[in-house]
Amino acid sequence: MSNENSDGDLCVTLRNLLNSIQCIRDKVRDGESNEDEAEFNLSNFWETLNQAVKTVSQEATKLSLAYSRAPLPSPQDGEKISDSILKSVLTLSTVYYWLPKSQGVTLRRQVRDATVEVLEGLTQLLDVIISTHWRDNKAALLVVLSGELGVIKDAIEEIEEALSEAQDPFADVLDDVIEGAGPRGNQDTYWSEQDRRVIGPCQGLMKASAACLRKLTSAVRTHADGSCSHNLAQLDDLADSSRDISPGVDDLALCLYPPMDYSGVETNASKLASVLKKTLHIIRSSHVCGEAELTWVQFLDNAVEHNLQKAKDLMHQDT
Repeated sequence: MSNENSDGDLCVTLRNLLNSIQCIRDKVRDGESNEDEAEFNLSNFWETLNQAVKTVSQEATKLSLAYSRAPLPSPQDGEKISDSILKSVLTLSTVYYWLPKSQGVTLRRQVRDATVEVLEGLTQLLDVIISTHWRDNKAALLVVLSGELGVIKDAIEEIEEALSEAQDPFADVLDDVIEGAGPRGNQDTYWSEQDRRVIGPCQGLMKASAACLRKLTSAVRTHADGSCSHNLAQLDDLADSSRDISPGVDDLALCLYPPMDYSGVETNASKLASVLKKTLHIIRSSHVCGEAELTWVQFLDNAVEHNLQKAKDLMHQDT
C-alpha cells in the first residue's frame, strides 16, 4: 500500500473516531443518568470514575505520541489505537450514567460537566492531529507538546499517588508477590523524612516541566507563524527541545522511589534543569515569545534554579 493511501486510511480512521467521541460527548451533555439507586455505592462510583478518567488520559497520551513523529502508525495499528481510545471513552460515559438523580442534581451536573470537559479535550486533540495530515508545522508541534505533556502529567500523578499512600510505596506490589509473608522490616522500601523533603523540590522541577509545556502550547497557538523558513525552523527547534523534557522527568521520577540514591537524584535533577533552561532559552529567542510570554519564561527559569538548589541543599544537609 502506498504511503499516500496509508495516510488517507489513517485520516479516515481518526475522523471516524472523532465523530464517535463527539456523539458520545453530546449524549452525555444532553442525556439523563441512572434512575435506579439500587446497589449504588458512591465511594465505588468515585473510585471507578477516577480510574476511567485516568485511562482516557493515558490513551490520549498514547495517541499523541503515536502521531507526533515519523513513521506514522500503520492503518492496522491506527485502528487498534482508535479502538482502545473508543473503549475508554465508552467506559467513562457508562460510569457517568451510573450516578442516580437521587444523589442530587447539583452533583450530577458537576460530574456531567467534568465528563464532557474530558471528552471535549480529546476531540480537540484529534482535531489537531488530523490537521497535521496537511503538513502544518504549527499543528505538528502542538501534537508533540500534547504527547510530552501527557507523559509528564502521568509521572507527576504517580509520584503524588505514591506519596499519599502508606509509608511503603511498594506495599501492594510486594505483598502480592510474597503471599502470606508477615510485616516487612526492610527499610529500603520506605522513604525517610529527609527523602520526603528532597522529593518536594524535585516535584517542583517536574511541575515546572508541565507548566513550561502548557504555557508553550498556549504561546504556539497564539503566535506561531509558519509563513517563512526561519519561523518553521524555530518551531522545529521547539519540538526537538520539548521532546527531551519528558524523558528527563521520567528519569528523575524513577530515582525518587526508595531506596533513594542521592547522587542519582542530583544527577537527574541537574539534567532535567539543564533541559528546561535550554528549552526556556529557545522559547525566549523564538517568534512565539511576546511580551506576555517573557514574564512566565523568566518566572519558570527562576523556579527551576530555585528548586534545583533547594534539592541539592537538602541532599547535602547531613554531609
